[in-house]
Amino acid sequence: MTQIKAQQSDKTKLIRVAAIVAISGNAFLAALKLVIGAISGSGALLGDGIDSSTDVFIGIVTLVIVRIISKPADAEHPWGHGRAETVATAFLSFIIFVAGAQLIISSVSSLISGQEPAVPSAIAFVATLISIAGKILLAWCQHYLGKRADSAMIKANAKNMVGDVLISLGVLAGLIISTLTGFAYADTIIAILIGAWILRTAIGIFLESNLELMDGNNDKEPYHIIVESVNAVEGASNPHRARMRHIAGFWDIDLDIDVNPNCTVVEAHKIASQVEKEIKRRLENVFDIMIHVEPLGDDAAEAYGLSEDEMSDK
Repeated sequence: MTQIKAQQSDKTKLIRVAAIVAISGNAFLAALKLVIGAISGSGALLGDGIDSSTDVFIGIVTLVIVRIISKPADAEHPWGHGRAETVATAFLSFIIFVAGAQLIISSVSSLISGQEPAVPSAIAFVATLISIAGKILLAWCQHYLGKRADSAMIKANAKNMVGDVLISLGVLAGLIISTLTGFAYADTIIAILIGAWILRTAIGIFLESNLELMDGNNDKEPYHIIVESVNAVEGASNPHRARMRHIAGFWDIDLDIDVNPNCTVVEAHKIASQVEKEIKRRLENVFDIMIHVEPLGDDAAEAYGLSEDEMSDK
């Protein structure tokens, strides 16, 4: 348990660092793009600035969440407060979605109005190039810290930053087309495409967070590890009713195993303890394992969890 607490402490520190870096970097880039976008008349650059502004808000929310998940378990939250990270990730997906929708609506309204926009000035190029460089650095930093912390929230933000790089590249393409051809609508069209990309990113983040909120898991490898671990312990067999869920990057596992019906309670407990140790040896970031021992041959109906055949299915 001491090791788990140390891991959780390290995780909260990494998330806090990631949030501070994201807030600082995105605040600078958002201010730059919003000001230059307004001066140059680039709707796409303004949209990119709005997207970076949402990233600042994401960083602020992350700092709040890290205070919540660092709290110890209590009577109302016996599994701790780690789920707050997943809830926040889902919430952030809505913020990103709204930002993308607003950008699309404003850009489409501009097209419908029939008033041709002015070709953006050259200063927009400089702001866009700075944005691309800054977003690449931020995306790498968030990915690195998110992977080290095994944080769904920071990993989601890293994906959002990668999308931001593509957005800025799109803005650059629109500026080049507008300048070379004089077709000012190219900037507005790029803004609409940027909005569509933001919506796509938001939906992807929501689906991933929703899977965790529903205690789902689309990775079969941890289940394969459970089967291998049980079969590696003498006296243990037929792993079934297996359920695994992620809570703030840690595994919570429920599992039934069969033992010889003539085993004493002490012997059965020893076998279950060996299975637990074997799973923790093979699988990283295990918070808790609950193993229920059943007599071999007791084929009771299973209402929940996966059987050995389902876990072994590639």
